[in-house]
Amino acid sequence: MIQSVVDDWIESYKHDRDIALLDLINFFIQCSGCKGVVTAEMFRHMQNSEIIRKMTEEFDEDSGDYPLTMAGPQWKKFKSSFCEFIGVLVRQCQYSIIYDEYMMDTVISLLTGLSDSQVRAFRHTSTLAAMKLMTALVNVALNLSINMDNTQRQYEAERNKIIGKRANDRLELLLQKRKELQENQDEIENMMNAIFKGVFVHRYRDAIAEIRAICIEEIGIWMKMYSDAFLNDSYLKYVGWTMHDKQGEVRLKCLTALQGLYYNKELNSKLELFTSRFKDRIVSMTLDKEYDVAVQAIKLLTLVLHSEEVLTAEDCENVYHLVYSAHRPVAVAAGEFLYKKLFSRREPEDDGLLKRRGRQGPNANLVKTLVFFFLESELHEHAAYLVDSMWDCATELLKDWECMNSLLLEEPLNGEEPLTDRQESALIEIMLCTIRQAAECHPPVGRGTGKRVLTAKEKKTQLDDRTRITELFAVALPQLLAKYSVDAEKVTNLLQLPQYFDLEIYTTGRLEKHLDALLRQIRDIVEKHTDTDVLEACSKTYHALCNEEFTIFNRVDIARSQLIDELADKFNRLLEDFLQEGEEPDEDDAYQVLSTLKRITAFHNAHDLSRWDLFGCNYKLLKTGIENGDMPEQIVIHALQCTHYVILWQLAKITESSSTKVCHTRVISPIECAFTILCDVLMIFSHQIMSGGRDMLEPLVYTPDSSLQSELLSFILDHVFIDQDDDSNSADGQQDDEASKIEALHKRRNLLAAFCKLIVYTVVEMNTAADIFKQYMKYYNDYGDIIKETMSKTRQIDKIQCAKTLILSLQQLFNEMIQENGYNFDRSSPTFSGIKELARRFALTFGLDQLKTREAIAMLHKDGIEFAFKEPNPQGESHPPLNLAFLDILSEFSSKLLRQDKRTVYVYLEKFMTFQMSLRREDVWLPLMSYRNSLLAGGDDDTMSVISGISSRGSTVRNKKTKPATGNSSSDSMWLNREQTMHTPVMMQTPQLTSTIMREPKRLRPEESYMGVYPMQPEHHQAPLDYNSSDSVLNKSFSSHFFSRRGTSLMEDDEEPIVEDVMMSSEGRIEDLNEGMDFDTMDIDLPPSKNRRERTELKPDFFDPASIMDESVGIPKIVAT
Repeated sequence: MIQSVVDDWIESYKHDRDIALLDLINFFIQCSGCKGVVTAEMFRHMQNSEIIRKMTEEFDEDSGDYPLTMAGPQWKKFKSSFCEFIGVLVRQCQYSIIYDEYMMDTVISLLTGLSDSQVRAFRHTSTLAAMKLMTALVNVALNLSINMDNTQRQYEAERNKIIGKRANDRLELLLQKRKELQENQDEIENMMNAIFKGVFVHRYRDAIAEIRAICIEEIGIWMKMYSDAFLNDSYLKYVGWTMHDKQGEVRLKCLTALQGLYYNKELNSKLELFTSRFKDRIVSMTLDKEYDVAVQAIKLLTLVLHSEEVLTAEDCENVYHLVYSAHRPVAVAAGEFLYKKLFSRREPEDDGLLKRRGRQGPNANLVKTLVFFFLESELHEHAAYLVDSMWDCATELLKDWECMNSLLLEEPLNGEEPLTDRQESALIEIMLCTIRQAAECHPPVGRGTGKRVLTAKEKKTQLDDRTRITELFAVALPQLLAKYSVDAEKVTNLLQLPQYFDLEIYTTGRLEKHLDALLRQIRDIVEKHTDTDVLEACSKTYHALCNEEFTIFNRVDIARSQLIDELADKFNRLLEDFLQEGEEPDEDDAYQVLSTLKRITAFHNAHDLSRWDLFGCNYKLLKTGIENGDMPEQIVIHALQCTHYVILWQLAKITESSSTKVCHTRVISPIECAFTILCDVLMIFSHQIMSGGRDMLEPLVYTPDSSLQSELLSFILDHVFIDQDDDSNSADGQQDDEASKIEALHKRRNLLAAFCKLIVYTVVEMNTAADIFKQYMKYYNDYGDIIKETMSKTRQIDKIQCAKTLILSLQQLFNEMIQENGYNFDRSSPTFSGIKELARRFALTFGLDQLKTREAIAMLHKDGIEFAFKEPNPQGESHPPLNLAFLDILSEFSSKLLRQDKRTVYVYLEKFMTFQMSLRREDVWLPLMSYRNSLLAGGDDDTMSVISGISSRGSTVRNKKTKPATGNSSSDSMWLNREQTMHTPVMMQTPQLTSTIMREPKRLRPEESYMGVYPMQPEHHQAPLDYNSSDSVLNKSFSSHFFSRRGTSLMEDDEEPIVEDVMMSSEGRIEDLNEGMDFDTMDIDLPPSKNRRERTELKPDFFDPASIMDESVGIPKIVAT
């Protein structure tokens, strides 16, 4: 279609070039979204600047959209077709028309003028057109250059012939052709210079990021396409400077442009100076706040690796550590950089090892290098991240499990240094991570949004990998466990491998003897170790192998039962001796009991051991500990956990669901362990247990009484809300050890979270949260996120009760201050100011939608007023109530009241005031005066009431008819009973925020061509242009196709005026330019129905705050339809 449009236009141009050019000019104008039309009269008698000014005046649209910014597939196609049209136009005209010194001069002049316009639509569209025109001309210049070189070679070859064979006519013809090509090239160079200096040099630093991005993208194309002419420092500097742009999309275009250059190794010599000058900037961009930019910066540095010794070791290290980034695209790009730098270069002597496998294979040294890198990075807990980063580029290396296995089991070759213990641990961890990645086919936790659906090819690869893993490690794992059986860290990692086995292969591959060897090794490890991690790993391995779907189940189940039988018998025997009356248990007996109990507890976490009746012996152990008070702490902890698991497994049987496995082995004191388990048990056996239609479990529901709730709360206050230095539970008393402090804080956060969960699920009364909420400011850094989330969840459950809890917390703080300082405290004291600041923070949590929180805020004020006047002054009514200063705190919530609710609250306040109180002006009465003023004078600044949906959206700037008065809001109508005022509400739409300022039309003066602002002309609308009515070739074939659903408005009236040639980094220059501008600032105001003169009265709607203030009426509930 584009080709036919261009051909038709060329025919029109050959017939009458003025009409054809007029058609082309209108095409560019209309592609900008302007409805104006350049007439033949204007074209003949007006300069380009005058035409542009005329078109500018006709921008009277209401919106800021224009074709290049509109969303949708149609407009994306418009942009691509618009760019394609310009390229085809130049290509079709490159042999004749572009050299007529008329068509191109007119088009370039028009586009240059439009690119200087302050109308964003003109500037954006013309810049894109000019840059695409430049790209097309660069292609023409490149072709001319190639033709000139060919002609020159032909001329030289003909001239070098002997005189008898030389064709003089051909020489003259070639000479004439070369001259013609040279002239054409000069013409093209003049055109390109005009565009570059007239458009690019100004627009690459335009105030609009999209325009800057267009310029940088195109100059990258020029340098790549015609490197002989453009790939030099005169043009590269623009890309280098723009890498400091404030907008990520512009920086991204710089990097992608440079990638196209560095990808071609032949161009590296021309980039040496640029690389040395801007290398540091590119390296720093790997830490860009925009992840897309960081990814492309790393990819660019990967291409820079082609140039030897350009990047220093420090530069590379800055990229290496990004393999541990939580953002996967960044990590993968860094992994590719790391692989190409350290792993992709194969030594010549490795060529002979290609066919060897294992320790003698080519990957052996690479695996060692990976281990060395992992250890040097000192991030030993993130091997999974390292593996995931390199998974895409180094799959063959990471899946060479035969090599890893032989490095661990086989003896080193002659002259080869064996792996150290630390290196072996690292290799086992890396090997485990590679196996997990291959078996699960998804990134580790913290990377990616979740599991994705695998393709058929990926599923086949996954099955093949699991088969390889099982066949190799079913044989090798018992040997590895035997070799490292005494090393807890290595054994813990190795025992996780069976989770990724295809267990059917034990039978199909006749590997039962290796399974027996594995079970024997696990049994030996259980007997040797008491480390919790090792025991839990053994338990999980048995759990993975005990799968009833496979034929090996009976074999594994028998081995597991024998092990548990021995442990249970040993525990009962030891316990009987340990609890004998009159004998003092020695340390050896205590150790034997503890080690056996640890093993049983670890297995009970993942296995149902109910038939061994472990509850009775553990209960006896705990009871004895309570009675005597001399039970070792670790025994108490594991006895509590084991008892907890017994209860959970019994519950799982009743509910016919899988067990709830909770592990609290990291808690380091019995009382904290007991608290956490108690919270879990209360949560499990709360009313939530009946959810999902399980009403038959109602007898199991347990609701804690008030005394238990108080004890739980007291524990939190005593063990959580303490200073860091007061925490005496740090390991080995190392209070100054940063790691121990972090661990202690993590422990306290877990305790607080366990209790807050009880509040959120209404297991305990919501008002117990008051003691938690009042700590919000003091412990914000440690627990602010937990407390804030608890506030949010409780508000979702019951807005009114949550508000009462918030005001209760403030009352508690106020009472504590009174007890400490007395009633004659200083209201400017830090303590009182802190309470006010906490109230302000609480008020912010209510959000902006006042209708949703209307009842809650009214109830909060009601409770606050009652508290303020609760304690009368013993000296008489002439003195303020003892808690009157609390009104100063309560005033922080006044801004959250709707205007009519402020009046209601004020009336309720007057019930507690005497006539003498209203006349008092002493300082002690200031809280009352300030609170009254916040209720009375807050109407004019109640701008957020618009969100309540009371005002009608039908009101507009042009329709300022006020609504009829609805009566006096302070009359009895506001105090109707609930039955009289409750109606089904009418849900109104939220009105749009619009400007009430009507701007006067302002004509552009010549001297303001770059500094003025084109204001909106609200009353002047030109008749819409019918694009299909024009007889022009372009409008028929091109514009009508893309403007069938054209949007409106192109005037750039948002943000600030566009100033020509403003460097984004030159803030001072921008301020200087803005000082000289005469432009209106748009004020956001509310629709007329909420303007000040109309906000004096608002209709009472379905909610009557008076019913809250009147204690004889129940709390109304909002009913929405």
